[in-house]
Amino acid sequence: MTSLSDISAIIPEVKNDVLRKIDNLDKQLQHHFQTKFLVQPALTRLLVSFQANKIRPIYRWYKYKEAFSASLVELLLQKYGLSQGKILDPFAGSGTALFAASDQGIDADGIELLPIGQQIIETKKVLDTEFTSDDLARLKTWLSLQVWKQAENEFSLPEFRITKGAYSLETKKIIEQYLGACYQENERVREVLRFALLCVLESISYTRKDGQYLRWDYRSGRGQGKKLFNKGKILEFDHAITNKINEIVNDLEPSTHQIDLFSIKRTQGKIELYKGSCLKVLPSLPDAIYDAVITSPPYCNRYDYTRTYALELALLDISEKGLIELRQEMLSCTVENRSKDLLTINPHWDSALEIANSQSLLKAILSYLDNQKLQGVLNNNGIPRMVRGYFYEMACVIQECSRVLKPGALLFMVNDNVRYAGVSISVDMILSDFAEKLGFIVENILVLPSDKGNSSQQMGNHGRDPLRKCVYVWKKQ
Repeated sequence: MTSLSDISAIIPEVKNDVLRKIDNLDKQLQHHFQTKFLVQPALTRLLVSFQANKIRPIYRWYKYKEAFSASLVELLLQKYGLSQGKILDPFAGSGTALFAASDQGIDADGIELLPIGQQIIETKKVLDTEFTSDDLARLKTWLSLQVWKQAENEFSLPEFRITKGAYSLETKKIIEQYLGACYQENERVREVLRFALLCVLESISYTRKDGQYLRWDYRSGRGQGKKLFNKGKILEFDHAITNKINEIVNDLEPSTHQIDLFSIKRTQGKIELYKGSCLKVLPSLPDAIYDAVITSPPYCNRYDYTRTYALELALLDISEKGLIELRQEMLSCTVENRSKDLLTINPHWDSALEIANSQSLLKAILSYLDNQKLQGVLNNNGIPRMVRGYFYEMACVIQECSRVLKPGALLFMVNDNVRYAGVSISVDMILSDFAEKLGFIVENILVLPSDKGNSSQQMGNHGRDPLRKCVYVWKKQ
C-alpha cells in the first residue's frame, strides 16, 4: 500500500514533469515564431500605457489607467502608412485609438462595454462636434463664480454597497450640491460638468484604484482586518473640481488646442461608438469593412474593472444588478466570470473554439491549472475557469476581427503575458497561433525593450523572471 508520505513525495515530481512539458511546448512555439519577435526600442512603457497621455491636452483629462497612449497610435499609423480609411477598436476603453485616428483624418469605430468608457468617449465627441462658444463661456462662469456653492437643489449621490463611505460627509454633500447645479444647465454643459466630476472622484475619495479592487484609506472607517492604507493627501472638492474644469477649458481654447474648436470646416475622421460587449456587437458588423484594428483587450490578469471603477459606475446610475451583469458580460479576465455559452452567442464560432480547444500549449496549461485546483494549492479556484474563458473568448474575437478586416489590412494588439501557480503563460504566442489559423499572417510580435516582472503575489514564490509585453502585428490574408 502507498503511504501518504510516498504520495507527497511523488506529487512534486509529477508537477515538475508537467512544467517541463509546458516549457517544451512553449519553446516549440518560440521556435515557430522566432523570426517574428522584434525588440522595438521605440516602444516604451510610457507609450503603451496611459502615462504618455498625462501631458497630452484632452487625452489627459481622465486617468484611464488601462489605456495605451495617443502617441502609440500615431507611431503605428505612421510606421505602417495608414492615413485614410476606417479603423476599429473592439475594446475602445476611453477612446484613445478612436480620437488619435480621427485626428489623422481616419474614421474610427469603437466598441465599449463599460459605461465609464462610453461616457468619456461621448463627452469628448460632444466637445469636439457640438460644443459652442457660449457653452465654453458657461464653463468659465462656473470657474469664476463656483456656481455649485450657490445651488439650492441637491441631487442624491448614487452608491453601491461597495462604495458606501467613499467620501467624507462634507464632500458627499458638496458633490450632491454640484450635481443639483449641473441639472440647471443645458445638456452639453451638463455632460461636460458631470464628466469633470467623474475625473476627480478618486482624488477626493478615501479610495485608490488597485487593479483587482478599490483600496481603502485608513480614514474611511472601514471595518477591522481590511487592507487599509495611507493614501496621503485627499483633495478638497473645490480645489479638485476647479482645477479639472480649468484644465478642460484651457485645452479647449483655440490658442492652446491649435485646432479651432468652433471652426465649421473640420478635417477629423468620423467616430462611431457601439455600446455593449464586443462578443455581441462584432458579429453584427459587415464583412471586410475596416482598414485596420488597433486595440488592447483586457489582460488575463484578474483585474475587475467593475470594482476599480465602482465610484464612477455608481455616479452613472448603474444598479447593483447592472454591476453584476457588467462583470459577467466582460471578457473573462476576473475570477468571478462565469463560463459563457459562446456558440449560443454565435454558432459560427465553432471553428475558433476548436482551434482554442486543440492548441497544445494552452491544453497543457489548463490541465496543469485544473490539477493545481484539485490539489487545493491555487490562491483562487476561479483561475482555471478565467484563463480558459479568456483564451476561448479571444479566439472568437480574433475570428471576428479577421472577418471584418479587408484583405491585407493590419491588426495591432497590445497585451501582456501572465503567470499563475508558477507557470508562465505566453499569451502573445498562443493568440498569434490562433491568428494564423483564423486568417492572419503574423507580421511581427513587437517586444518592449524592458520586460515586465511578476506581480507582487507571484514574486515571492517564483522570483523576478520577466514577462514579455508586446504589440502584435497581424495581417489579414
